[in-house]
Amino acid sequence: MGGGAAGLSLAHRLSRDTDLTVTLVEAPDGPLRPAERTWCYWSAEPDGFEDAVTTSWSKLRIHGRDGAGLVVDPAPMRYRMLRSAQLEHLVLDGLSRSPRGRIVRATVDAVRNVADGAEVRATGPDGRGLTLRGRTVFDSRPLRALPPARTRLLQHFRGWFVRTVGERFDPGVADLMDFRVPQPAHGLAFGYVLPLSPDHALVEYTEFSRSPLTTAAYDAALEQYARAVLRLGPYDVTSAEQGVIPMTDARFPRQVGPSVFRIGTAGGATRPATGYTFAALQRQNRAVAAALRRGQLTVPAPHGRRARAMDAVLLRALDTGRIEGPDFFTRLFRRTPPERLLRFLDGDTRLYEDVAVGLHCPVGPMLRTACELPFLRRRPADTAGTAVHREESTR
Repeated sequence: MGGGAAGLSLAHRLSRDTDLTVTLVEAPDGPLRPAERTWCYWSAEPDGFEDAVTTSWSKLRIHGRDGAGLVVDPAPMRYRMLRSAQLEHLVLDGLSRSPRGRIVRATVDAVRNVADGAEVRATGPDGRGLTLRGRTVFDSRPLRALPPARTRLLQHFRGWFVRTVGERFDPGVADLMDFRVPQPAHGLAFGYVLPLSPDHALVEYTEFSRSPLTTAAYDAALEQYARAVLRLGPYDVTSAEQGVIPMTDARFPRQVGPSVFRIGTAGGATRPATGYTFAALQRQNRAVAAALRRGQLTVPAPHGRRARAMDAVLLRALDTGRIEGPDFFTRLFRRTPPERLLRFLDGDTRLYEDVAVGLHCPVGPMLRTACELPFLRRRPADTAGTAVHREESTR
């Protein structure tokens, strides 16, 4: 339920890999439908989304605060961009062609467990109420408030799709983190550039901090980055996108009663210390489809206990200022094999690989933080984070 990356990709997986009847509930056209979004992730193998991929890159670049650039090749992985319109078209086309697929345009008002499964109460485009019933409901709607947590940051961003007068971009290289931007007093900031052609790219400003900025503040930061750092010269902004991703060590319940499961960010799929989501969603979706084929009903944790524990330490260390975020991430990319590091950022590494990455972390601040975490209370949040971006992304 829900047409974001989580709901779309799970519907796509279940319609392809199971013989179940799949109903996707999407908001009708109007103010409740989100604007077009961009999701990015890395993958080494075919995953069923190839027809929706806008473009991809085989090389990634990191710029440290000192201005030095590092280009890495994470082969066999490629960094892929999905636009929400293309992903939605791929999934809805597949569902419409399937005898077991169904698409319902409605606004969900309530979800509840009933004796023989689950029930969704919604309002159609004509204002009339409707009720859907099924054996299982997978709910990807954002939570009204985040669960209690010890550390709570936000990854918030605004991006411009720009057209330049001359050829200013290298379409073969994506700039994943560019720390040549002014750093906030608390947290970290970086630029992000995804070239679509020599004169067309998504240029984004991102912060990890406790509160989002105003649109005017994002635009000022983007203007400074485009002109002073990237030196783009004359350019036009053709469209923009903006969002917020929660970065928290909160525990997200994945099951709400016997027949209702949460997926996506609402179910804890976002990697707490990086904001990446899309790859974890796909691991979870494959596991859900496999379980349903066996006649089981389960949604496994998108990230293991070890990954969540490491993220809790890193988040706290960033939030307290014990480690400098730009230096930390730059150091990881300079000292870790790129393919291993990308899997680490997605939470898909083994114990010995986590240890190898951990050897490049500042040991003292991380140990101090790990020792204090068990004594910190989890406190409730005032408000929830909202949009999920590139998955990842959802990053």
